[in-house]
Amino acid sequence: MTHGSQATTVRTTRTETRDRGRPVSLPARESVASPPPTDDLSDIGDIALAGQPSGYTHLRPRGVPTVGQLATAAREAATVLGRPALWPPWRRRWQLAPRPARRRAGGRMRVTVVALEPNDFVALPRLGGHGRPAPGTDVLHLAHGHAHTVVSTPDGEMRAVQELGAGRVRVLGEASRHRLINTGADTAVVVRVTGP
Repeated sequence: MTHGSQATTVRTTRTETRDRGRPVSLPARESVASPPPTDDLSDIGDIALAGQPSGYTHLRPRGVPTVGQLATAAREAATVLGRPALWPPWRRRWQLAPRPARRRAGGRMRVTVVALEPNDFVALPRLGGHGRPAPGTDVLHLAHGHAHTVVSTPDGEMRAVQELGAGRVRVLGEASRHRLINTGADTAVVVRVTGP
């Protein structure tokens, strides 16, 4: 018998009835549930704590930001980066956004920014720890200027060109490679928020 299942005892008795004047004996069934085994849960480990916090650090739930939270963080960072004094000093490189732009992005979000001169472009590599690519969601938001995203296949074939409109958020997928191109006559500043 497995732990947690209840044993059932069945008793059979004979009942007398009359059918056309002859007595007929019918078995009657009566179910009686026996008490469950003792409440000794020490042998089942953490299953007894289902729904309760665990003492093991690797089992603690981690809050993963939603796409809406990433988009909100990107919008707020782009609003802060609307001032040219906060634009990144280097061009064509993804850099950690200044502290005022990262302030509203909590949890496990990473906020980076790039500045592109006219006709410049930059790749959108996956941001992982120790130089490795990482799975996750990327959200782009244009803080200043005009830019387009170009999606290409691994062999370099161009699949799509889409405008990164002012006030709009672009969520990037993982299947293709993306590039960001400044298509305006002024410096383009783009915010990128990455989730795990």
